[in-house]
Amino acid sequence: MHVVAPTLRRIHSPWTQTVDLGAELRAVWSWARRPRLLRRLLPELRQHLSGAPASTAYAFTLFVTWWTLRGVGDSVERRLIFSASTNLYNMQHNPIQVLVASAFWTQGQFPWVTIAEILVVMGFAERWLGTSRWILLFATGHIGATLLTVTAIDHAIDHHVIPVRVQYAADVGTSYGFTAVLAAMAFHFRGVIRALWAAVIIVFLASALLIGPTFTDYGHMCAALIGLAVGFVASTFWRRIERLRTEREATSAVPTPVSAANPLAAAPITAAGSDTEPSSVAARPLSGADSGVEAALHHADDRFDDAGRDRAEHRHQ
Repeated sequence: MHVVAPTLRRIHSPWTQTVDLGAELRAVWSWARRPRLLRRLLPELRQHLSGAPASTAYAFTLFVTWWTLRGVGDSVERRLIFSASTNLYNMQHNPIQVLVASAFWTQGQFPWVTIAEILVVMGFAERWLGTSRWILLFATGHIGATLLTVTAIDHAIDHHVIPVRVQYAADVGTSYGFTAVLAAMAFHFRGVIRALWAAVIIVFLASALLIGPTFTDYGHMCAALIGLAVGFVASTFWRRIERLRTEREATSAVPTPVSAANPLAAAPITAAGSDTEPSSVAARPLSGADSGVEAALHHADDRFDDAGRDRAEHRHQ
């Protein structure tokens, strides 16, 4: 009989599930080279979108808001964009409203590139992280970068570094949340690809800050750093959890004797009310007298084997 130690409940975290980018690209290329590509493409696309419901709904919402702006006049469009912008003025008066609304509006022509990025890149990230984690990471990047950008704008205006009109500038779109998720995706890859992925993003955003810096470039850099920080903390935390779980499982696999786990199970039983040391008659070696008594108890009495003789010898006189 062995005592089994309790083990931690197995929890699978996507932050510890890394892939080899080279192997993934080779698998995609091999799949694309197979015959009947167009016939196989539609089911794969349907499966991809069904595995990323939040990204699909988000892309559709961006299309609806863009179509809404196309159906109104220019003055109404400017008022709608301004009311949803996360500029300094709106953040001082309606911070919660603009933080939420700004992520669902886009400016300019039809956002083909934005919708494609949401469906493909963000869809891939959602399928990796799960819907709830993807929403939380996207919102963390969007809100965190916006707060840091607005704080920097306020500081720059107070020190007369930028003009005052910047506090009324239009600032809507998906770029902050998208950049944070894109940076965190570096931790989905293993080896050199992880460092290369993060380095390319940082170098690209840093070059934008050096060439023609704007407050949105600063926000993109903040979003990328937030995404990298979240990815590093989450992956480190869950790797330690899995290491602890492995150690507990290895410890529970070692057999544990009953006497070591429960000393009372091996203790001898003593008579009730006795103050003497516990003893066992069956386990104690027999002395000479005890051996004679035991032989007498187990020896067959021949006098009781013959019932007739017993009556003749023991009848009353």
